[in-house]
Amino acid sequence: MTEDRTAQAPEEERLRRWRMVLGGGPADGTGYVLAGNDVAMDKALAALYGRGEGKDGRLKAGAERGAGLGGSAPSVARWLGDIRTYFPSSVVQVMQRDAIDRLGLAALLLEPEMLEAVEADVHLVGTLLSLNKAMPEETKETARTVVRKVVEELERRLASRTRTALTGALDRSARISRPRHHAIDWNRTIAANLRHYLPEYRTIVPERLIGYGRASQAVKKEVVLCVDQSGSMAASVVYASVFGAVLASMRSLATRLVVFDTAVVDLTDQLEDPVDVLFGTQLGGGTDINRALAYCQSRITRPADTVVVLISDLYEGGIKDEMLKRVAAMKAAGVQFVTLLALSDEGAPSYDREHAAALAALGAPAFACTPDLFPDVMAAALEKGTIPIPEGAAA
Repeated sequence: MTEDRTAQAPEEERLRRWRMVLGGGPADGTGYVLAGNDVAMDKALAALYGRGEGKDGRLKAGAERGAGLGGSAPSVARWLGDIRTYFPSSVVQVMQRDAIDRLGLAALLLEPEMLEAVEADVHLVGTLLSLNKAMPEETKETARTVVRKVVEELERRLASRTRTALTGALDRSARISRPRHHAIDWNRTIAANLRHYLPEYRTIVPERLIGYGRASQAVKKEVVLCVDQSGSMAASVVYASVFGAVLASMRSLATRLVVFDTAVVDLTDQLEDPVDVLFGTQLGGGTDINRALAYCQSRITRPADTVVVLISDLYEGGIKDEMLKRVAAMKAAGVQFVTLLALSDEGAPSYDREHAAALAALGAPAFACTPDLFPDVMAAALEKGTIPIPEGAAA
């Protein structure tokens, strides 16, 4: 909220907050009278959350508190401007999502002037992608501008750390036994030569040197991102597209991005621009994980140097047993296989626990992953090390 209330008495501030939550009227019991900006804030909240039921039993905006959005573009545009004036960005994003979910306002986002008024975030991008096929041409360019703004912000936050973590992992995975002095891994060299310790000289004779491999232009590892584009995975699709573009920019990685529902689409040739990738997806279809994994498996040429990341809630509409057999076959061939039940900041996801447990039993961990953890997960997978699974996040 925009007004500074640090000097307001604690009891008065408590009543004010309860009044804003309860919405006024004789039943709220606060007896608090709003003034100033609080009146406008209350109207903005009432337009979205002050709802009752109409005669047909359906929820109706503003029925209890005498306000509403009316479902028209002008009134919604004004409301969007109001909430951006009176609430912080994080709250605005929540209210926008609630307006889309509760009041069915998604169709209004097909109008360019509406898109220019909204607060752009990952969830809005997911909504726009789900509306992509219904967008008129005059709206698509505005939508791409909104999506690009979010993507560029995510890249600024995630790209540098991802490249640093993965470059280190790739160098460590290419250790050499005759390194130059500046490339010696001293910790591992000392550990490997402890038996050659000379007490009288208080030193170790390093008969075997262990070093880091030098970075080269050659492809060292292959990464396959296999992403479920069903409607529930919208945020994960956005983050996967951004990470896919970052990985594709690294010369020592060969990165493939595959999205699927009941069909499979290879978007690898669009990885230079994650916005193109996102508009190449089609959110909301069914799910055939087995078919997607069959395609990915057919594209693997160096299994021992390949990491496959399946990003899916595992609600399989295809053949479960065949899906598990494919994962087992890839693992047996040397592929590092990781399943992310979600790649987002949205908290604990809904997922098929039976399938997740079956994958974990095959040695393919299945867990929810935040965008901030993803670089560490990929680094560990590239080094064939222990995957950093958050406590309570695994199947």
